[in-house]
Amino acid sequence: MSSDPDPLSYPDFSNTEIAFRNKNNRELKEVERLFSAMNNLSLVNMGSRIAKLALKMRLPLVEKIIQKTVFKQFCGGLNLLDCQEVIDDLYKNNVLSLLDYGVEGKSEEEDLDHSLEELINAIDFAASNHSVPAAICKLTALVDNSILEKKQSDEAFSLEEQNLFDRFYNRVKSACSRAHELGVGLLIDAEESWMQDAMDEVVTDMMQLFNKDNVIVYNTYQMYRKDRLAKLKLDFDHSVKDDYLIGAKIVRGAYMQKERERAQEMGYESPIHNSKEETDHDFDRAIRFCIDNYEKISFICASHNVKSNQLLSSAIIKEGIPLDHKHINFSQLQGMSDYITFNLAKFGFNVAKYVVYGPVKEVTEFLIRRAQENTSITGEASRELQLIRTELKRRNN
Repeated sequence: MSSDPDPLSYPDFSNTEIAFRNKNNRELKEVERLFSAMNNLSLVNMGSRIAKLALKMRLPLVEKIIQKTVFKQFCGGLNLLDCQEVIDDLYKNNVLSLLDYGVEGKSEEEDLDHSLEELINAIDFAASNHSVPAAICKLTALVDNSILEKKQSDEAFSLEEQNLFDRFYNRVKSACSRAHELGVGLLIDAEESWMQDAMDEVVTDMMQLFNKDNVIVYNTYQMYRKDRLAKLKLDFDHSVKDDYLIGAKIVRGAYMQKERERAQEMGYESPIHNSKEETDHDFDRAIRFCIDNYEKISFICASHNVKSNQLLSSAIIKEGIPLDHKHINFSQLQGMSDYITFNLAKFGFNVAKYVVYGPVKEVTEFLIRRAQENTSITGEASRELQLIRTELKRRNN
């Protein structure tokens, strides 16, 4: 192996001119004000409670206020057609889009069938748009969650419950089949630990069916769980043995507080790492494992952590792997970590934004999670706020 490349041969995540060049001064100032507000934990918590209550009570103007602030920042639009402007704007900067219908937690069969229709529409939309390589699938939008929980607990299903599970399985299979037919990726989101094993079994079946020649179906591994690194390696061994390819989206996780509280209430050991350092360690080991096996694993480093993105981008360069190898991808959420996304794209890596869409009241839970993620003083969002202010200052000089 040759000596390490010059530092100038690596992405510069502090380059604010590249990071925010898709925003004019007015837009950047709006983002600065929004991120400043979201760094106030008390304000975010109070605003979240008020927003939920106001939407439930259908108070006038609340939906419009949300739509013009956090929705505008973190979502692509109310529907697929609304997203086209965002998709095109991202692609001008070599950033791809992953379509995510942000509705979740439904239980009525009519709603679940509608979620499948929306997913199929997203797959069809992606197939006709070369800048949209994949759609996101939330399995919790395709089945009553109680069915997944009962399946995982190995409780016997009633005839009706078995029928509901079979309908769920067929919904997933029809979506994967459509994605396979059209050559579109389908990224399956992770959920809470008490239903994840049941979901994993279904996703593995889909990979065996549809990932023979190319990776269509991806599972998501939440590395804040103590067992997920071992699960990733086990799934890889299984794929090699049974001759199919594995798709892996590597994330840190989204339900830490809920997981710990439930474990405490029910008296079992928390599945979540005791510290952020342990989570970071497993995340980086997972990325390293995927790099070492990139010919047989198509993976996505889905992270807003600058060090994790530096780890992967540096490894690709040092090991002489093509920057745009189809099995190695980066991803961040729309509206977050632009300093990572756009600098990776400028350098030539495969990078995409999660473009969430749906009715405002239906994506409120998603928006609240985004706001809460932005409250950490030492977090990546605070770093982005600092960089936004640096760019505004640069433009004014």
